[in-house]
This record gives sequence, C-alpha cells and structure tokens, in this order.
Amino acid sequence: MSKTSENPETSKPSDPPATSEINAIDSPVPPESLESPARPPSPDQFLRQCGLEYIAGVDEAGRGPLAGPVVAAAVILPPDCRLPGLKDSKQLTARQRQALAAAIQQQALAWNVALATVAEIDRLNILQASLLAMQRAVRGLSIAPQHVLVDGRFIVPGLDLPQTALVRGDTLSPGIAAASVLAKVYRDDLMQALHQLYPQYGFDRHKGYPTAEHRAALRQFGPSPVHRRTFRGVCQ
Repeated sequence: MSKTSENPETSKPSDPPATSEINAIDSPVPPESLESPARPPSPDQFLRQCGLEYIAGVDEAGRGPLAGPVVAAAVILPPDCRLPGLKDSKQLTARQRQALAAAIQQQALAWNVALATVAEIDRLNILQASLLAMQRAVRGLSIAPQHVLVDGRFIVPGLDLPQTALVRGDTLSPGIAAASVLAKVYRDDLMQALHQLYPQYGFDRHKGYPTAEHRAALRQFGPSPVHRRTFRGVCQ
C-alpha cells in the first residue's frame, strides 16, 4: 500500500523501496508497453468456453425485395477457422463474396442453405416465411448444433434446441456472419437465374429489391409469377 493511503498516526516508517521499485515508479511507461483492454469474447467463443462444440449461426437474405424467395443459411464453424474479410462482408464485391462463400463451405464443420417460396411469403408474411427458411436451414445441417445463434430479434420456432437471438448478429458472431454470406450469395445466384426467365425486370442488377428501375418495370409489365403480390407496389 502506498504512503498516501496509510494512516499517519498508526503507520510505521517503512524501509525505502529497492532501486528497481523506484525505477518502476518514477520511470514513465513507454506507450508501446501499454496493453489495450481485452476484447470481450464473441457469442460463439463464450459458448465454447462453456463447453459447447457445435454452435450454429443462422441468417437470412431477401426480406426486403419485391420478388423471389427468402433464403436462409446455417453454419457451424470450427474454432480455428480463418476467414479474412468475414467481418466486412457487406463491403465486399460480389466476386469477393463468392470466394469467401467457397472458403466458408470448405472450412465449416457443417452448412446448409434453405428457402421459403414466394407463395409461402404471401401466405404467411415475410417474417414468418423468413423464420421458416431458418428452421429448414438448421434442420438440414449434417451435425446437430448444441446451440443456435439467430440474427435478429426472434428465435426460430419449431426447433428443440437452445437459441439466442442477436440484433445485428452478423457483426457479433462469426457463425452468423458466415451464414449471412452463404445466404446472400445463394440468393444472388438464384435471382441471376430468374433474370434469364424474366429479363424485362432487371433481376440481375437489383436482385428483386424495390429500385426505381424495378418499379418502372412493374408499371410497364405487371408482376411476374415470382413477384410477392402481398408487397406494396407490386400489384398497384
């Protein structure tokens, strides 16, 4: 305890500190020796520290578009995987995302992609259809997860598994971020294929999202069989 914290009436004089202690106190600490605060573990790391091995991240792509299915992916990553660019996947080009998706598929312990159709979206609503696609993605994994991390505010119904919903989960969990990449790449490829069937809508460019170009095409040609008729602006 330092002298400033001792009671002057009861404390006894202490021996002078050793030379090494004086140097340690009086010498300024070089900036490079200061350690930054330890980062808190990701949800995936925390669950591994609790003894779990198989943690699935789940995310969807395609809630906002006016056309096409909603796609979900589930991924179980190993603890030692190396996926450069995963945290910044939304800033990657389409080609870079394709390469990252291939790396995820190669390194993952298990992965699966599933979807909910346009008919299911119109019948259930987009939220319930998204959760249905997530349920299918998790159920299709070749390894049963011990815990599921779900992007968003809601857990996935119909799964008899421990789950945690994480708002902006793709920025917090590597497993969710990996699922986000797989879902987006799969859906983008699907919309590219739908462009071959319905080239007048420009699906290859906007992937079904409500751009000015897409809305203009809807006014000119009306909705196609792959448009979500319950969405505002599709049938008006």
